[in-house]
Amino acid sequence: MVIKFRIDTCERFSEIVMFYKDKLLSPAQLKRLNDHKYSCSSISLVDPLLQPWWNWLVSKTPLWIAPNLITILGLIVNILTTLILVWYSPDAKIEAPRWACFVCALGLFVYQSLDAIDGKQARRTGTSNPLGELFDHGCDSISTVFVALSACIAVQLGYYPSWMFFQCFCAMTLFYCAHWQTYVSGTLRFGKIDVTEAQITIIFIHLMSAIFGPSVWMTKLPWLDVELKLVPIYVAVLVAALLAQSKVAIIITGGIGKNGSTVAGTSVLSPVIPFSLVIVPAFIIYRKSVEHVYENHPALYILAFGMAAAKVTNRLVVAHMTKNELEYLDSALIGPAMLFLNQYFNFFIQEYIVLWLCLVWVSLDLLRYSSQVCLEICDHLKIQLFRIPAGKALSASVFTSSSTTTAGEKNASLLLTSVPRISSREHPVLYTSQQQHLLISSDDENQVPLLDAEHS
Repeated sequence: MVIKFRIDTCERFSEIVMFYKDKLLSPAQLKRLNDHKYSCSSISLVDPLLQPWWNWLVSKTPLWIAPNLITILGLIVNILTTLILVWYSPDAKIEAPRWACFVCALGLFVYQSLDAIDGKQARRTGTSNPLGELFDHGCDSISTVFVALSACIAVQLGYYPSWMFFQCFCAMTLFYCAHWQTYVSGTLRFGKIDVTEAQITIIFIHLMSAIFGPSVWMTKLPWLDVELKLVPIYVAVLVAALLAQSKVAIIITGGIGKNGSTVAGTSVLSPVIPFSLVIVPAFIIYRKSVEHVYENHPALYILAFGMAAAKVTNRLVVAHMTKNELEYLDSALIGPAMLFLNQYFNFFIQEYIVLWLCLVWVSLDLLRYSSQVCLEICDHLKIQLFRIPAGKALSASVFTSSSTTTAGEKNASLLLTSVPRISSREHPVLYTSQQQHLLISSDDENQVPLLDAEHS
């Protein structure tokens, strides 16, 4: 009895101190995950124009390629091309080679295209499931950090460190707020100017730097007496303010839960706490650093805190999909805490070294969390993360001619809230609406066929 008590005590102490659990998702969460239905609305201006390209691209994609494999390949391309820019300009002041800017533009275009067709591929192959939505949003949370950082390097925004800080953390905050309002309202909403439009703008910025050189952004506009690089920043601030206002309006209006609560029945304001535990220390450390760790190493700093923000965002997405209360404390916060305590107690460790330790810790923690959640869901749904069973891919080939969708599909312009259950013994069926024709299938009788999140 004493031994058992000591073991239980040690396990509880480990969970409290390290925020670690052998099982991240409880049986109740996994059960609620089965009942989750992907709901999204969009009035994007650019998406309809890109639909023909995305439809053609997915039609040329082999049926044996898993949707999640498409998603992760796009993310890897985006990360690698951004790291090339970071290698040549870690302080966002050094002029990066023009070819590096072009490669980064190409990498972002590849990422955008693959991110747009993963859900289409899921429906072609009859492998739509909740994991696809979670995996898509998880990759997008990481990509947001790299895309924002690459844009800052392309225009040499390191000469304006405060603007660079604002731009990168504003992107992370807007992405978090998008899923915050989803946690409240149950529907992911995209406006006329949103993610796709922002990505196209950043691709254009990279192409400008590739054609004329990054120094072109330092050209002064005589009629405004400001550098050219500040013009897109001012526009971005205006758009960000409008997006933030629309998302906050949804949040404060009240959720779909009991008494206007979130989908989990919690306060609509509760998600502000975990994200604040990332953003507030990031700002304090930046302002209080004696060694000017942010100004001297902005790319490293943004990546470190960006990975922490991605971890917190992923937990919010999981809380939404499993209708679970969002936990405030997170093991990723140990990384920023190292920097904060190092400053507070005037340790003799260089902040640059601590910043590297922070990045390593947060990245490994994000990887551990993401992989464990994916494995738990795969085990629950009896599916594989990056593989499609040969029999399913073969049977899906019969229905590829019916999988072409209309212009609003990428962000699901129609609210997708009700999908009929089908048995694994039945053939895949077409669920038809006035705007879309969606190919739906299921692996077994206990699994709800769901639509993959195609973009965020």
